[in-house]
Order: sequence, then structure tokens, then C-alpha cells
Amino acid sequence: MTKRQKSGGLLGRIMEHRAYYIMLLPGLIYFAIFKFAPMYGVIISFKDFRMNSGITNSPFASPWYKHFLDFFSSPFWGELLANTIAISMSKLLLGTLFALLLALILNECRSSLLRRTVQTITYMPHFFSWVVVYGIVYIFVSENSGIVNRFLNELTGSTIPFLTSPRYFRSVLYVSHIWKGMGYSSIVYLSAMASIDMNLYEAALVDGAGRFRRIFHITLPGIRSTIIMLLILNIGNILNAGFDQIFVMYNSQVYSVADIIDTWVYRAGLQEMRFSLAAAVGLFKSVIGFIMVFGTNKLAKIWEEGIW
Repeated sequence: MTKRQKSGGLLGRIMEHRAYYIMLLPGLIYFAIFKFAPMYGVIISFKDFRMNSGITNSPFASPWYKHFLDFFSSPFWGELLANTIAISMSKLLLGTLFALLLALILNECRSSLLRRTVQTITYMPHFFSWVVVYGIVYIFVSENSGIVNRFLNELTGSTIPFLTSPRYFRSVLYVSHIWKGMGYSSIVYLSAMASIDMNLYEAALVDGAGRFRRIFHITLPGIRSTIIMLLILNIGNILNAGFDQIFVMYNSQVYSVADIIDTWVYRAGLQEMRFSLAAAVGLFKSVIGFIMVFGTNKLAKIWEEGIW
């Protein structure tokens, strides 16, 4: 086949499905402007960036890995990395588990009114900002005036410093993360469950399979590919432990368990205007995320369930 024939065939297919490509165009433009074009700025990771000189005229750092070295030579980087991975993995696993559990419960619910009511209530927190969520958390667990601590004080005569104690702070992060995202995250699982052939459930029911057997032998295997796909996509954000949530909730008393790479970069890189350092750490995170996505996808292919 000649190049002209190949070109004509490709152009013909594009013209044939032009309506789909036109609908795809806004998304492509968005990613081109806000995702790909800014990647040029990554070059400041290897430069001593000066605002008055701009990206192009700023001199290259000597050595070129200077800003990466600044991060890895920091006495906090080991703690930062450990906190980031621990918080991120816990959020990923707990968020997936509770979203899946909620989806299974809603899928088994036979009352459409009850199901719609629960869905609406559990979806709502997703649309709250973390500032609002922190306000709600503070009302409940504040050591001085929180509802939970008032109850504990009446019951035991003591209170628990949920927001200022390294022992309890991560629990507050995990619970608030689950509460905020559980309902919205369950939508994908519910959609996947809706595509399962109902004849399988009817056949299992005839064979005497109970509710739990139908869940474990039909529902979960039926959405296995969806679960693995979401895990692969989310694993790329393993070094993004949730800056918004932690920045709003944390304080200097819980740095040992809550200070993550992003919050450190905000303080050391942006507040001190060390933009090259901030870009270097961002590039490091992106490379690790890229490796994790490809590695997880390769691992998932053991079960023949990779994305590509």
C-alpha cells in the first residue's frame, strides 16, 4: 500500500467519523494548552531560575542536578517520602475498599427510593471544598469544643487531641477522605455492575446461591477489570497524597506524620521562591508516577487485565 493510499484511508476514516472527532476536539485543546504546553517549564529544574530573566535567559545550574541534590540532601526527605507513600497508599486502599463496599450495598438494595436517597447523601460531600470539610471535622473532633470530645469528657473526664496528636492525626485524614470521596467514587463501580448480565444472577439463584455467593462469584469477577483499571490509574498518583486536604488540616505539631513532599515544596520551594527546586521535585514525582503506571500495568497483565 502506498503512502497516498494510507493517507487517503486515514483521512477517509477521519471524515467518516468527523462528528466524534469534533466532539473530541475541546478535550484535545484543553490538554494541549494546560497539560502539554506547560511541560516546557520543566526546564527550570535544571536552571537557576530568575524571574527577571525568564525561563530562556536563566543560567543552567552547575551541576545540572543541583536542585535534585538539594531535595535529596535535605534531612527531611526520607520522612517526607515515607509519609507521602504511607498516606497515599492508605487513602488509595481504604478509598477503593469503602467505595466498592458502598457500590455493592447500593447494587443489592431493592428499594429504588432508598437507593437514590443514599446515593444523593453520599455524593454530596464530594462537592465540598476541603476548607468546608475541615470546618465540619473541627466541629466534631476539636479538643476544646468538638462534639466527640465533649462526649468523651462527660464519659471519661478526658479528651483526645485528634488534630494535634501524631498518634491520631492520620486517622482524621483517612476518615475525612473516605467520607468525602466514597459516594462519588462508587459511581464507576455501580456503572460496571449495571453492565453484568442479569441471567447470571438468575442462574445462580436457581442453583441455590445466596446473596454473598452471588457477590463473590458474579459481581466482583464481573467488575474486576474496572477495579484493576482504576488502581492502575490511581497508582500513578502515589506521590500525590492530597496536598489540599493536608495543607488545610495539618499543623507544626503533626509534621512528623503529616508533612508530605507537596507541603514541604510549598514551604521550601514556593514561599522561599525557590522555583527551580519546586520544579525539580515535581519532575521527580512525575517520573516516579510514570514508572509506577507502566509497572502496575505490566503486573496487571499477569491476570490479562492491563489497560494497554
